[in-house]
Amino acid sequence: MNIGFIGLGIMGKPMAKHVLKAGYPLFVYNLSPQSVEELTQLGANACKSPKEVAEAADIIITMLPDSPDVEKVALGENGIIEGISKDNIVIDMSSINPLIAVKVSERLGERGAHMLDAPVSGGEIGAIEGILAIMVGGDEEIFEKCEPLLKTMGKSVTRVGDIGAGNTVKLMNQIIVAVHIAAMSEAFAFGKKAGVDLQVAYEAIKGGLAGSRVMDTKIDNICKEQYDPGFRIKLHAKDLRNALSMSGSLGAELPNVKQILDQFDILAERGYADEDHSALHRLFLK
Repeated sequence: MNIGFIGLGIMGKPMAKHVLKAGYPLFVYNLSPQSVEELTQLGANACKSPKEVAEAADIIITMLPDSPDVEKVALGENGIIEGISKDNIVIDMSSINPLIAVKVSERLGERGAHMLDAPVSGGEIGAIEGILAIMVGGDEEIFEKCEPLLKTMGKSVTRVGDIGAGNTVKLMNQIIVAVHIAAMSEAFAFGKKAGVDLQVAYEAIKGGLAGSRVMDTKIDNICKEQYDPGFRIKLHAKDLRNALSMSGSLGAELPNVKQILDQFDILAERGYADEDHSALHRLFLK
């Protein structure tokens, strides 16, 4: 079974490496050539367009920044839709608006192809270690066919409903992560100002009710006040905007999302959009 992979960024490149390591023939495409070259040196095949990837692969994985990118790669000129065959599968692992996932799925369905939306959680570390949590929306039979492939990249692979449900659950995840980071940023800034050793405080807190995977992953960023990206502020802000976009039609109130998005926007205005989302801590250090 040939696998295609489109989008070899911070997350996509290590994910593609796991697919290759698992023994699948891999066909890759990325806008910047450096990542493609790195993958070809490991045995992948370089393609010149998403269309070419689709022509070569039985299952095509996309890992892209936002909804417009997915639409362009899937449905645009030289896109996946121009090269895909009947009964082939697209697994979009990007974090996008669920309504766009449904739209792309419907268009691919006109060609007899199938789609899963399968966004991930776990950040760069999870991608590198192959322990991502993967939330999948789509037909159950198609999911079962793709599950072994998804398990090469993730520790937890869960079908959460029909197409679009994967990204809806991912937005739920991103709301929770945002609130955790905001609370952690505020609390540890408070502790620092009170003269507490933050690493000792973390050791005391982590085993209790306040302990979390978010805290375990972001504690070094907070203690060292260094925010190299595992997941960039601008991408988390994008997810929160998608949640707010959906919330109006659902009648769902998201006051915490609005507040944290405003804080992310402040950081972006100050030039920190490409830093890790734990840089939210900056706002509480004054």
